Amino acid sequence: MRKKIVAGNWKMNMNLEEGLSFTRTVNQYFIEKPARKAEVILCTPYIHLNGVSEIIKKGKVGLGAQNCASEASGAYTGEVSAVMIKSTGAQYVIIGHSERRTYYHENDALLSKKTMLALNSGLKVIFCCGEVKEERETGKHFEIVKRQLKEGLFSLSAADMENIVIAYEPVWAIGTGLTATPEQAQEMHKYIRDLVNEKYGKDIAEDLTILYGGSCKPSNAAEIFSKPDVDGGLIGGASLKKEDFVAIVEAI
Repeated sequence: MRKKIVAGNWKMNMNLEEGLSFTRTVNQYFIEKPARKAEVILCTPYIHLNGVSEIIKKGKVGLGAQNCASEASGAYTGEVSAVMIKSTGAQYVIIGHSERRTYYHENDALLSKKTMLALNSGLKVIFCCGEVKEERETGKHFEIVKRQLKEGLFSLSAADMENIVIAYEPVWAIGTGLTATPEQAQEMHKYIRDLVNEKYGKDIAEDLTILYGGSCKPSNAAEIFSKPDVDGGLIGGASLKKEDFVAIVEAI
């Protein structure tokens, strides 16, 4: 049975003490409520990684970064490499989030390079894909997602794919108040799984965890997660409130 995951993406929120305090609260909750069907991951800004890692050592929560550098090391002022992230105790890194693609113009070739660096550093990758509103409205959403996966991921070996989680982000549903219907989410998740099946075979496709990331909240999480190809969520704003985040985890 493939792994269920709920990953909270804090984005650029919470100073160091706020982040550590939030982690203590969430971690304690899951220590006291150990029976759950989903792995929980906190994807924090770089400054939080080491401190959060210390807090969750004896807990039930995983740790991820939100990005990594496109080079392994060297004279790249301000960048943080995958090896550095791994050294904090993190297990995951998000690659290709729509905000990185949009605001920082990260293309498929760059994301493919980052993904390989992350995997070679011992990190698991949450690889994001998804279409913007215009692409959805003109019927290009399948074409866009296929290109992102083909050029960003499908150069990987079958063994590497075992350390990949895919997150589908309908970009038009992030921070807009819009949400893909459960049927739209299922349709795209199945399409993604079928693409992986064509490239890597049934076993890898069936084992692949595919997350939904687009204004998922307590009021719609259970319905979205009930779909057969939706294996959890990459949660943005709702991951900043303990009650909301916990409710989403418990919706699986």
